[in-house]
Amino acid sequence: MSVPPSAPTAGEVSGGDEAGRLVRPFTLTGGRTRPSRADFTLITTVTAVDPPPERAARPQPEHTRILRLCARPLAVAELAAHLDLPVSVVVIMLCDLLEEGLITARPPRSVTGTPDLDLLEKVRDGLGRI
Repeated sequence: MSVPPSAPTAGEVSGGDEAGRLVRPFTLTGGRTRPSRADFTLITTVTAVDPPPERAARPQPEHTRILRLCARPLAVAELAAHLDLPVSVVVIMLCDLLEEGLITARPPRSVTGTPDLDLLEKVRDGLGRI
């Protein structure tokens, strides 16, 4: 039986690996559907801890891939795009890594005070001239 040309192969489906095996997202999270923490937003910056703590358990292959990608700071949304996985699945895996001490998560900077109205007016005027 042939596969229609428009149907994706197993390697093209989220969670597929180089060998073409399909890994369902719920298997990556151990069947969990909710993160254990509420720290992560789409713009939370994640960075792998270097060197990893000695007490850390050996991470799963998917966790290792996240750690490799997070060698430099990366936003959660960007990480999910690189992994081609739903953000909800990535957040659950990030919670595991954070609890193991293998990553750090930095929330987005909050804006304190009121915005500079003079600057906003200059931006508005500049955009109006374009």
